[in-house]
Amino acid sequence: MADYIPSPVEWVRKQVELYESSGGTQGTTLRETGLPVIIVTNTGNKTGAIRKTPLMRVQDGANYVLVGSVGGAPKNPVWVYNLRTNPAVELRDGTEVQAMRVREVKDAAERARLWELAVAAFPPYADYQERTTRTIPLFVAEPI
Repeated sequence: MADYIPSPVEWVRKQVELYESSGGTQGTTLRETGLPVIIVTNTGNKTGAIRKTPLMRVQDGANYVLVGSVGGAPKNPVWVYNLRTNPAVELRDGTEVQAMRVREVKDAAERARLWELAVAAFPPYADYQERTTRTIPLFVAEPI
């Protein structure tokens, strides 16, 4: 089994630790926003190590929409490249943990519909897209 490498970002590392050590009963919201987050466990595309990322919870039925925003930064978050290389993930939503497979959304109509869901769940996404010239990537995580 691959080693887990915690995030170098302190608040991310602490949130993942609290979320997982509590069995999904604490650390389930994004800092001061009170909005729900999930933890996506994925495999590093270069290291092969286990990575864990808290992301905003955006649901589409039984599926989840994963938004590669990084606050509108000019570059994609590293996890985007991880998912493109290794689409098998484990997703933790509160106390529920399930194996899922991701796919990047390429279809324009599907993307538009899912982007609306994402912005409804976390309105700052609209501002993040305005701040960057890149198209913020969307992935759909589907139960296996």
